[in-house]
Amino acid sequence: MPKEIKALSLFANVGIAETYLDASGIKVVLANELEPDRASFYQHLYPQSEMIVGDITDKENKELVISKAKEKNVDLIIATPPCQGMSTAGKKDVLDPRNALICDALEVIKDIKPSFIMLENVPEQLRTSILIDKKEVLIPDYICNELEQDYHIDYEVINAADYGVPQTRERAIFLMTRKDHKVKWHFPKKEEKQLTMRDAIGDLPILDPLIKDVPYERQLEIFPEYEKRKAEAAAISKWHTPPVHVYRQVYAMMHTPTGKSAFENIDEFKPKKQDGNIVRGYKNTYKRQEWDKPAFTVTMYNRTIGSQNNVHPGREIGKDKDGFALYSDPRVLTIFELMRIMSLPDNWDIPAGYSDNFIRSVIGEGIPPLLVKKIMEALPNEI
Repeated sequence: MPKEIKALSLFANVGIAETYLDASGIKVVLANELEPDRASFYQHLYPQSEMIVGDITDKENKELVISKAKEKNVDLIIATPPCQGMSTAGKKDVLDPRNALICDALEVIKDIKPSFIMLENVPEQLRTSILIDKKEVLIPDYICNELEQDYHIDYEVINAADYGVPQTRERAIFLMTRKDHKVKWHFPKKEEKQLTMRDAIGDLPILDPLIKDVPYERQLEIFPEYEKRKAEAAAISKWHTPPVHVYRQVYAMMHTPTGKSAFENIDEFKPKKQDGNIVRGYKNTYKRQEWDKPAFTVTMYNRTIGSQNNVHPGREIGKDKDGFALYSDPRVLTIFELMRIMSLPDNWDIPAGYSDNFIRSVIGEGIPPLLVKKIMEALPNEI
């Protein structure tokens, strides 16, 4: 890759993707983010980057981003438009304004004309249409139609687990190189070995959840070593704290083996509603992860036992009074564990003043930074 390149980050979130770029010779000198709280988080992490807070669809903001990028000699643009309108769980509405944000990103790109472009989104982007001149056009066709005259374009769906990230996370990535450089930016080769949950968090000791709907005396009856384990976790990281759950969910997960859903348990240990009736749901919910595979995709809803594939793998630790097997860690992953699974450093500098739910949400929206680092290391050496 070039010795140093200056970059613009669009839809920057809190800057998870940028974590390792400075050490790789890429200076993100300018960023744009709609939400002030995310922008403030970003500025804490990257005080040397100029942040423009505001809506990129607003003409004044867009012109400011473009003029600042030109002033700073930006030669790489990283753009990660929001994906909620493309979700498999969503309506895939061609009129969803979030899907059309790619048009604003391309307006900025065409005006700045950087040497390199990286666009990232969920795989569903490749099957999502938007309205262009009152006609439905697939987003990848729109991108190619707008840019292929000036750029070499390479795109595919890649899995972060193939690039040293201990998480199965598929993303549609576009890599583009301006044609006057006579070189092309290609994807790095897949790595032979995938890292697993055991590689990422297997060294961490048992951590019990905090049960919010029982008296504390009852908490200690259920988990006699709760305080000791909580202290051990705190010594590892301030972000390795016991997740908070209700007892009926904890009870079900205490009896759920590694890699299994509580819906596969006998009725006594299936997830229950407050009235005692069994919850209806899918077998990828109330589900423990597996030790010897990469983690499942971290979502924005990673704080919830009842959401998809969120529960710690656990270990068999004995039997209950009736002879049924018991399993440790009947809880979702801690923020610290999520950091490891996202390939963030253990000392990731989370600023003060943000709720756990906010931090969990932005992590769930992020791109694994080790994946971004390896893609950037594949930039052509000579332009």
